[in-house]
Amino acid sequence: MALTWNLNKLYDSFDDEKFKSDLQNCITHAEEMTETVTNLLNSKMTEAKIIEEYLKNAETTKALFGPVSSFASLSFSTDSTNGQALNSIQKLQGLSAHMVGANVMFEKWLCKRKNIDEIIQSSETLKTYEFLLKNIIENSKYSLDEKTEKVIAQMRQTGSRAWDTLQKKTSSGITEEVTIDGETKVMPLQAIRDFAYDRDAAKRKLGYETEMLAYEKHENASAAALNGIKGESLTLCDLRGYDSPLQKTLSKSYMNQETLDAMLEAIKKALPKFRSYLQRKGEILGHEKGLPFYDLFAPLGDSDITFPYEEGKKLVLEQFATYSKELHDFAQTAFDEDWIDVEPRKGKSGGAFCAPVYAIRESRILLNYTGNLNNAITLAHELGHGFHNYNLFNEAPLNIGSPMPLAETASIFCETIVKNAALKNADPNARFSILEVAIQGYTQVIVDIYSRFLFESKLFEKRKHGPLSPEEIKGLMVEAQKESYGDGLDPEILHPYMWMNKTHYYIPDMDFYNFPYAFGLLFAKGLYAKYKATGEAFIPKLNHLLSSTGKMSVVEVARLLDVDVTSEAFWASSLNEIAGEIDEFIQLSK
Repeated sequence: MALTWNLNKLYDSFDDEKFKSDLQNCITHAEEMTETVTNLLNSKMTEAKIIEEYLKNAETTKALFGPVSSFASLSFSTDSTNGQALNSIQKLQGLSAHMVGANVMFEKWLCKRKNIDEIIQSSETLKTYEFLLKNIIENSKYSLDEKTEKVIAQMRQTGSRAWDTLQKKTSSGITEEVTIDGETKVMPLQAIRDFAYDRDAAKRKLGYETEMLAYEKHENASAAALNGIKGESLTLCDLRGYDSPLQKTLSKSYMNQETLDAMLEAIKKALPKFRSYLQRKGEILGHEKGLPFYDLFAPLGDSDITFPYEEGKKLVLEQFATYSKELHDFAQTAFDEDWIDVEPRKGKSGGAFCAPVYAIRESRILLNYTGNLNNAITLAHELGHGFHNYNLFNEAPLNIGSPMPLAETASIFCETIVKNAALKNADPNARFSILEVAIQGYTQVIVDIYSRFLFESKLFEKRKHGPLSPEEIKGLMVEAQKESYGDGLDPEILHPYMWMNKTHYYIPDMDFYNFPYAFGLLFAKGLYAKYKATGEAFIPKLNHLLSSTGKMSVVEVARLLDVDVTSEAFWASSLNEIAGEIDEFIQLSK
């Protein structure tokens, strides 16, 4: 089993004749799209048949573009210097932009059908795609004419997508000199950030200070990228008639404002409990003014819990097996067939992600694994995403997907399995340490995510009046952290550059990629409680839920397991579970 992922099931290289042939097929398909759709809409076929043929063409598009797009993006994510990967990504983006006009043409035609329910019920294919078709109609009010949409898509290639590429290349290539034990060496920033988990307090502080220094050198490029991307988003929202980028995100996420408000209100009421954890951790570490940011991830307790990759794999496999053989076997396949790129290195994207590769019905997982318990939990998290993909692969091609809030369901459910197992088998010293790691993670997904939501909300408000300087952006970040963390953190030692650290801010057309994580944690917590109450009978129900995330609204998917996500009480119940763990942590710390 290798520590780098294997993409050979897609292509051997960018010089592979199959890759070149498949890319040419994408080009031909894209160039013919306008004529194909025009002829289809002008044909003498029935309305139902026209829609069926359009959907068949859309399935073909996904089948053609999927392999080459996956290969290019995955190659670039592990090597930002790969010019062939970047060139392929940009070419595919250009082809997608070329097809926008034809797709808008169909959408406008579809919206004029007066008897859409009758048309859908006349065809099994259309029944399969009923949710998709009705969402096209619902969102058509935000679409411009096909010529304008095509121009916008083409201009994005030199707008938000170019800024996103700049940010990726900049952030993945950052290195800095550090001196440890008298030895000076150059390290990738991602490896330096991992000093935050070290038992040596001086090393944690060194990592933080080095990170601040590194970000300062690149802040102008990142600020330009952020201003460009968010400015474009505001302009397009205004053109299309959205009230705000947040409304656009909710609409695209199949989620209503009522659900978001219920969750955020529950989170605000729970913040004092998280601050009590942070204050207690600060006291343990000898801080008097709250926890400094560089000690957020400091390990506590006498138990020295490390998890080299092989041990992390063993932990995950053992605990997945306690849930279901299917989940265990899925993870074993991922390990055996080299789906995972494990270690940090220069040019590789930071963080972690799981990418579905529909063409081969597999996933690929990127980690930056350095050997702590958090890394093992992240491994479980990303394999959970892969298991979600596994459950989706049997759906109709255009129903394979998940809106952002539901995308975190399986991942956080799987990490909960591993966290709870680690707690259950631990002696008191280890239990204290593991509890701290778990609560540390919850704090990131609730408190820090809330700060990111506040930051992005304020960023959009300020960006309406023009570009912001790095100093202004840092000020907004610090303000948001103070509002979210409160007196849990030392107000003099925060993280003003978190907007550079989180790649989600730079993804074009995907604003507010923050609250879905809080949704995922609390939703999964609620589902895990149901699993513990009902046992094995729950497992097929969760699989059914996971396979349904691309063809129902968030509210409808939650109802499959009798959950009302518009109720603040549901979110409060999940937060109360976390509050109990915080209380136990504080008690054990005395």
